[in-house]
Amino acid sequence: MRIDSLDVSLIELLTDEPGLGVMECSKRLGVARGTAQNRLNRLHESGVITRIAPHIDPSAMGYPVITFCSLQIQQNFGQTGVAAELAKIPEILEMHTVSGSSDMLVKIVARSTKDLQRVLDAISATEGMGRSSSSIVLETHFENRVLPLAWEAVKQSASQADEPLPAPHEASLRNGGRLGAATNNAGHNA
Repeated sequence: MRIDSLDVSLIELLTDEPGLGVMECSKRLGVARGTAQNRLNRLHESGVITRIAPHIDPSAMGYPVITFCSLQIQQNFGQTGVAAELAKIPEILEMHTVSGSSDMLVKIVARSTKDLQRVLDAISATEGMGRSSSSIVLETHFENRVLPLAWEAVKQSASQADEPLPAPHEASLRNGGRLGAATNNAGHNA
């Protein structure tokens, strides 16, 4: 789907404030309410926006330790069954089947390094698991960074159509590139 600067500005507003209503979005973007609603509907229908949800910070709930763990599974079990079992561990926030020397990559959180050992033990005890290797996050510089990609899509669409590059809306300019201050595991990560 081709997106433009208004689409990305709307995405940015809803990224910053997921509970923002369409009327407020239209006011901040300087467009009619119907325009904002139509754009939002189109972004949902095309799959560009898959959901609008609050950003939840696990560290604020007592889980400040973030770890990425590469998993090797026993090949006779297959990734689907192992993934279903691992999904029962609430501290696993993300799970991906990957290529390379490992079979899966998971992002996990824990209350402390001692608690991390408990989570890793639960992962190791999962039927079908082989070896695992974990890396504790020391500092998060940014994550879930898709807004620069959305602006790049706008630029690509404009160049393919030989159109002048549209200017970002004022709301987008206020929020810049979305790269805020770096965080660390003692602070607020998500």
